[in-house]
Amino acid sequence: MNIGLLFSRQLRKKKVRFGLLGLIGITIVLTTTGTIEYLYSELSWQGWLAIAVTVITFSGNALTQIPTELIFLTGLGILLVTGVLPEQEALAGFSNSGMLTVGTLYIVVSGLEQTGGMSWISKQVLGLPKGLYSALLRMMLPVFGISAFLNNTPVVAIFIKVVNEWSRKLKISPSKLMIPLSYASIFGGICTLIGTSTNLVVNGMLISQTDHPGLGLFTILPIGLPCGIVGIIYLLTIARWLPERVSFATETENIREYLIEMTVERDSPLVGKSIEAAGLRHLPGLFLSEIDRDGQILSAVSPHIRLHANDQLIFVGAIDSIVDLQKFPGLRPATNQIFKLRGDRTQRSLIEAVVSNTCPLVGQTIREGHFRNRYNAVVLAVCRNGERLKGKIGDITVQAGDTLLLEARSSFIEQQRNSRDFYLVSGVPNSEPVDHVRAPLALGILILMVIISLTALGMLKAAIIASILMLVTRCCTPEKALKSIEWSVLLVIAAALGIGRALDTTGAASVIANSVIDSFGDSPWLSLVIVYGITTIMTEIITNNAAAALVFPIALAMAQNLQVDVLPFAIAIMIGASASFSTPIGYQTNLMVYGPGGYRFSDFLKIGIPLNLIFWVIAVTIIPLIYHF
Repeated sequence: MNIGLLFSRQLRKKKVRFGLLGLIGITIVLTTTGTIEYLYSELSWQGWLAIAVTVITFSGNALTQIPTELIFLTGLGILLVTGVLPEQEALAGFSNSGMLTVGTLYIVVSGLEQTGGMSWISKQVLGLPKGLYSALLRMMLPVFGISAFLNNTPVVAIFIKVVNEWSRKLKISPSKLMIPLSYASIFGGICTLIGTSTNLVVNGMLISQTDHPGLGLFTILPIGLPCGIVGIIYLLTIARWLPERVSFATETENIREYLIEMTVERDSPLVGKSIEAAGLRHLPGLFLSEIDRDGQILSAVSPHIRLHANDQLIFVGAIDSIVDLQKFPGLRPATNQIFKLRGDRTQRSLIEAVVSNTCPLVGQTIREGHFRNRYNAVVLAVCRNGERLKGKIGDITVQAGDTLLLEARSSFIEQQRNSRDFYLVSGVPNSEPVDHVRAPLALGILILMVIISLTALGMLKAAIIASILMLVTRCCTPEKALKSIEWSVLLVIAAALGIGRALDTTGAASVIANSVIDSFGDSPWLSLVIVYGITTIMTEIITNNAAAALVFPIALAMAQNLQVDVLPFAIAIMIGASASFSTPIGYQTNLMVYGPGGYRFSDFLKIGIPLNLIFWVIAVTIIPLIYHF
């Protein structure tokens, strides 16, 4: 039997056993607390169906390879068709401000990407650390700090693209970094009152439903900071066990190498800088082999050599590394043919084309064949039998089977895909030249968005204003703005909100919370433990804000019955509702990294459940010591 097939079957059996054990455990807990009988007497068939759809949705994600958005949309469709959710409520998730904010932020991020602002953020904030542990620290610490004062959603939306490119440069699978990115934003969010909207929701209920004056900016810091620090230590400890869905080590084996010449522009910010200071010394997958300075060849390039205007730098590397080189500020391809092409350079991209034996250029040099005039494309480099070709591009004689690296408009692919001149034509992802002139403008728009988000206008309006400015100032083109939106993520968010709404409106969530909490004694500390536990469980099933709004009235009633201060319970709800690690649907940022990380539903269960338990223990231990009953 095929080893891979056997392993796959064993893995599937383990997942099924895991799911069955989970269901058995839940059943035991519900039975011992008398919850099943209570649910049977209190819940309508709509409530039972909402619970069933939720369980099936969870199981479908954990046990099948069906796309997540299809599973969630199917679940939402069942609730709509059966009448459990009215049409207006079922579709409310598609107009939810959180979902719309995420969609709008994709356009803002696209503007940063097209102007090189994203590369600047990556270089200044993240750098190029060596190894997974240092990479995790370099990423999590700034995200942790920023998220304490900014909404988690824009922070993660901006860093997803940055981290995705960064992981490729470091040759680390993005799945090793995306979950820590989301978790680090959550760690920061629970440290201040404004770190996440959940804290503001609970604080609002605390003010409106009690005589409490409300919390200060750093009131929850004594709880959030220890939790965050322990969370970072936990992720560093299990770093080697983080899922690896894409291996860059295997992807880069036997890859084609090109030799490409780049010119230092006359007004380049690199002029006068050493190779080391310019950041050209340790480029991943790229080697600066020599410099042509006014006809004088400088080989064995020292890191201390200073760059001059019009220096021609000869690099050797793989295609992905050359894409990064194309976006380097102050460098351009050495051939002046790129300026003779029709159209704006930012509308072009890199394309690989394999020459066929019927191509009219075979046996001619690229200059003799008038390649640019014939195809409206410029040859930047040539690879033959997987090896780079040296010499001036125009003097290379074309042979059948040569792979040409071209700069051309995207229409070249459609025009030549079925042409007899080329065996294969394929675009190089994310290879469009960037408009560095507009990078300061794009970064300024980003800062403006952050400032506006802190005002009464809120995050959604701030994101809309920023996206409009990105389009009006041409930092982002309309075509690329639409392509940048991850529609599958938005569909999952909208459908998940609808399913969570069904648990709320049918009373299922409230009945479960009441029955579990009422089953325990009159100890304030034990009640605090249960309030935190039920909050974090509800957060994994419905949204964080909905879980907080649902549990707070119950916790308030418990505090009044026990004649104790409600503040410890409010703090527990804040932490428990935000600390969502076990499922991708429990917290918006988890959903946002789910696709880019290439994760499976079970990845969050394996990493998140221990972290949920750790936070639970830390929170219920420290809260009574600081906020007395």
